[in-house]
Amino acid sequence: MILQSFFVYEFYIEVDWFRVYSNAILNETIHAAEVLYAAAFTQLETERQIMKPYNEMTTEELTQEQARLKAEYRKVQALDMHLDMSRGKPCQDQLDLSMGMMDVLDSTSDLTCEDGTDCRNYGQLAGIKEARELLGDMMENNPKDIIIYGNSALNVMFDTISRAWTHGIMGNTPWCRLPEVKFLCPVPGYDRHFSITQYFGIDMIPVPMTPTGPDMDIVEKLVSEDEAIKGIWCVPKYSNPQGISYNDETVRRFARLKPAAPDFRIFWDNAYGMHHLYDDHQDYLIEILAECKRAGNPDLVYKFSSTSKITFPGSGIAALATSPNNMDDFMNHLKHQTIGHDKVNQLRHVRFFGDIHGMVEHMRKHAEIIRPKFEIVENTLERDLAGLNVGTWTKPLGGYFIMFDSLPGCAKDIVSRAKKAGVVLTPAGATWPYGKDPNDSNIRIAPTYPTCQDLQNAMDIFTLCVRISAIKKLLAERN
Repeated sequence: MILQSFFVYEFYIEVDWFRVYSNAILNETIHAAEVLYAAAFTQLETERQIMKPYNEMTTEELTQEQARLKAEYRKVQALDMHLDMSRGKPCQDQLDLSMGMMDVLDSTSDLTCEDGTDCRNYGQLAGIKEARELLGDMMENNPKDIIIYGNSALNVMFDTISRAWTHGIMGNTPWCRLPEVKFLCPVPGYDRHFSITQYFGIDMIPVPMTPTGPDMDIVEKLVSEDEAIKGIWCVPKYSNPQGISYNDETVRRFARLKPAAPDFRIFWDNAYGMHHLYDDHQDYLIEILAECKRAGNPDLVYKFSSTSKITFPGSGIAALATSPNNMDDFMNHLKHQTIGHDKVNQLRHVRFFGDIHGMVEHMRKHAEIIRPKFEIVENTLERDLAGLNVGTWTKPLGGYFIMFDSLPGCAKDIVSRAKKAGVVLTPAGATWPYGKDPNDSNIRIAPTYPTCQDLQNAMDIFTLCVRISAIKKLLAERN
């Protein structure tokens, strides 16, 4: 720390990175600060060039590095930060993008649909025609194959499992009457998916993810041999937490599955179908229902989506796309559950966007807000951890998450250390069924909710914790 009578500047210098916290009391001190900043930068760049991977350091070098990092950690703790990165939530700026939706309807508005439906009254169990067309374009499906629900696709998934449990699927035995029910769970995966199947006591079987989707050799083998396996969870585009998208071969192999169970279904949660970060570099996902129809398996998939991360997470609209046979099965149950969902909200969304082109432009505005945040995470990981052999991470082109894999046995320690320094992350293990990551290595990073400055502070703390934890593990292995 450098103290002078006219100003206070704190320099926290590490071998491979640095941060400058400054508080200028008089304007004439700015030049002096710039000189010190440049000197620190030059020193750190020189030292960074000679930094070795941690696993190649001697025990003495690791011990020295550990002491230095722990000293920095104590300084960070003294800052008393409170930063929350535990969930993938839109930030306030993103929510503000949809405030115009509050103005498209008022007490003078005509709430009548094109077919004469009065949205204030009962009816239209599958949703109003205009909303089915809008969501059909969003999901790349025929509006006739779509049911519009309430505000949450997760709610629709829960209800779908619940109905299968109590009443079965298309005349098959209700799952609750079977001796055992199993579900395939690509891992790392979405914790809220796993929570649903765990709630019903369904046995969850982990299936490893690859860069192109779930390991289809394993999926095909398990599904074809065991009629107790009733489904698989999938986030096929910009997956949670990796941010990868299934390639064409993976989608086509899903469509050509030969399940032992006649009531096996793929739960295709296309939550991030339009959530690109870049205009000129995007993942493409071929359409699963069309592939299933070509393969002679039209009833194999339930495809879910919503506007939760497009408009308001608590007040969007959700949708299901599926085959005509599955549609009939759903509607037969749904007519006993409700007379119809919120048609006024459906109409509000239609009039706000106009058509799919309006939605695409809206999503570009989202990308402009969150793209710099993803880049902050990726740049900080690269700056602080590249070449140290202490972890790997994904670089998604869309979605809401970045996945980090630490050295085995370090994830819980990293998350715990971060929390003690004021950064709350998704619990370690959450990306695995039952919250049990066998390698204790996977961490989901959710960059969208914090401000850019808070996110930078949080990532500085995160990478510091990663290095401390890695050194602790390496030293323990040598003793």
